[in-house]
Amino acid sequence: MATIAPLDRLALESALEPFGSSTTLPGAAYTSPEVFAWEMEHFFQAGWVCVGRASDLHPGSRRAVPVGGEGILLTRDDSGMLRGFFNVCRHRGHELLPLGGSAEGRLVQCPYHGWTYQEDGRLKSAPRLGPRPGFTADDHGLVPVAVEEWRGWIFANVTGGAPSMPEYVGDLESLVRPHDPGGLVVGARMEYLASANWKLLVENYHECYHCTQIHPELCLVTPPTSGANYRPSGLWVGGVMDLMEHAQTMSLTGASPAPPLPGLDEGQRRHVYYLALFPNLLLSLHPDYVLSHRLEPIAPDRTRVECELLWPPEVIGQAGFDPSYALEFWDITNKQDWHACESVQRGVSSRAYRPGPIARPEDAVYQFVTMVASAYLDGEVKPPR
Repeated sequence: MATIAPLDRLALESALEPFGSSTTLPGAAYTSPEVFAWEMEHFFQAGWVCVGRASDLHPGSRRAVPVGGEGILLTRDDSGMLRGFFNVCRHRGHELLPLGGSAEGRLVQCPYHGWTYQEDGRLKSAPRLGPRPGFTADDHGLVPVAVEEWRGWIFANVTGGAPSMPEYVGDLESLVRPHDPGGLVVGARMEYLASANWKLLVENYHECYHCTQIHPELCLVTPPTSGANYRPSGLWVGGVMDLMEHAQTMSLTGASPAPPLPGLDEGQRRHVYYLALFPNLLLSLHPDYVLSHRLEPIAPDRTRVECELLWPPEVIGQAGFDPSYALEFWDITNKQDWHACESVQRGVSSRAYRPGPIARPEDAVYQFVTMVASAYLDGEVKPPR
């Protein structure tokens, strides 16, 4: 039987009221270490969690990444086959690589006692183990973790019980496909440490109700009241916004030195799509580039955010191409958002905080909040209402 999250049921039922009469989540959802631990198990271990770009793991290399409190070792062999394992030696449990670390070579060797594994996880050698009745190498390989590639990103499912990737992403696939992020390459990166709960960053991402208050640059290139949100069939939330008539993309001037992405029709070239695959990948699809925010929760009130800007390789390879037109715009916008989210984190931590009403322009926030609140009550994440 699924474990219910350690939260007040009445407060969660208020969040599940019909749109127009519902509230935000209770404060403990953003501040409680117990709730955070529950989320790591039920959201970040039981779901498909984005761990980075597939291109960052080339044949013959490996990386160790954190996923929901676990360490996962990713390997790719010479044929391009991707595999995932718990980052745990079968001898004494030492990490095979430090989290965030990477290495090259066909063999995975534990730095503690030298036990060595093949790229496919099979034990190759256990130096000086000595005679041991019944011991076989086949019984002491690395413990596998489910991994998948989707549209240029790697995802890991620690428990192995998540739906198939096509079922998980649902109709998000048809929205993302025209921008072809799997065929794009990283042209710029930004990393932040936000002093806020990961859900506050997602909620902020899903509404532009705040845009006229804190994003003057953004409001010069996109009308904050434009667009609409989707009704997803998969585990995602999102919508689309229009560009101003003069704007080609999201930049400080609205101008772009890059051509539109080749797979887009005329209508798609006039829109920016804001899509979030639960729990930790936020995608902003622009006419000329793709921006991703990958969230890594560290504590109830701390989230690491990795942002990557993607263009076609031929665009980045052009002489004189400068990604700063997009990088500068989103660095300004991101910092405005993190500042607001950090203020909200302090507010939800106050004894004065009570769940507030969700406004009409926050219908995507409602979808996300009900998705989370429903999962708190039955332990299973389902597509939003």
